[in-house]
Amino acid sequence: MTHTERPMPPLDADERTGLESWLDFYRATVAQKCEDLTDEQARSASVPPSSLTPMGLVQHLAEVERTWFRRILNREDVPPLHGPPAGPGVHSGGFDLPADATFAGALAAWQEEIAVSRTVCAGRSLEDSAPFMGGEVRLRWIYHHMIGEYARHSGHVDLLRERIDGSTGV
Repeated sequence: MTHTERPMPPLDADERTGLESWLDFYRATVAQKCEDLTDEQARSASVPPSSLTPMGLVQHLAEVERTWFRRILNREDVPPLHGPPAGPGVHSGGFDLPADATFAGALAAWQEEIAVSRTVCAGRSLEDSAPFMGGEVRLRWIYHHMIGEYARHSGHVDLLRERIDGSTGV
């Protein structure tokens, strides 16, 4: 398995740099765990009885990026990337795997959403906010939430990858 370098978050940084660095660290962790997987392996739900797959996690993370940074923070009306809505405002979260989906396509869509997320945030303050659940959510809160989301899912993909081919230690 080849490994892309992970950017280590700086030990002494301002708040914004620290938040962005930790988010990028976990994004890179997920990317490393997905390196060199075939479509078949990426579709493998290798920790029964869970149906969670590496491809489903990558698709989900693309949806999470799209939701928090585009739909909520930037107030864009963009449709789900992976599958039609199951009902008004309800979609699979990206976990469902269409028969014609490829892992390369899922990775590319995820990386594109990350690029858009960075662009959306570039000119904003941590104090910038958007309407959410009857109140306001600040970019600072979104960064904290995304770090937690990625940390949790990097653990999931770590377990899946170890069961697929024994790869550990990233």
